[in-house]
Amino acid sequence: MFKKSATPAQLMLLVSFLTSSIVVSTARAQSAQGEKSAASAAKPAASAARSRYQPSRFAGRAGEYYRLVWGVDSLAVKWTESGEVIKFTYQVLDPNKAKTLNDKKNEPSLIDPRAGVKLVVPSLEKVGQLRQSATPEAGKSYWMAFSNKGRLVKRGDRVSVVIGQFRADGLVVD
Repeated sequence: MFKKSATPAQLMLLVSFLTSSIVVSTARAQSAQGEKSAASAAKPAASAARSRYQPSRFAGRAGEYYRLVWGVDSLAVKWTESGEVIKFTYQVLDPNKAKTLNDKKNEPSLIDPRAGVKLVVPSLEKVGQLRQSATPEAGKSYWMAFSNKGRLVKRGDRVSVVIGQFRADGLVVD
């Protein structure tokens, strides 16, 4: 590879070339790491200015189906802080289509296939059922509370809410 007759000047030139290429490659690597860390440091500040990402609650056209067929939107299932109650909320768009959800004759239930349970809306002696059953009005939000005794339904579970002919599948418990 090297000639045995290389002069000291040529060896010095080769050593300085190799040293300079190592220094340059190290500097480039440090520069790239500095840019990455600066970019990652800027991300939290930028994301703090924006609101939290809220994924779509329904896959595909399910949200459109609930709006068109049942006259409701913004379906949500929330696990309360204590975990003893699961709250189902919805907003009425078309009161005529949404009557089924507020009808006292229809017994609501919340089904969690993972836990293997079917929760019901409890009825208290002086209060009655823990649900709103007034005639629905457009633009208003309504709720009902399901008893989760034993905390069998957990956050992140996919559940179904059934009220008469109405059925909402795949709702994620927040």
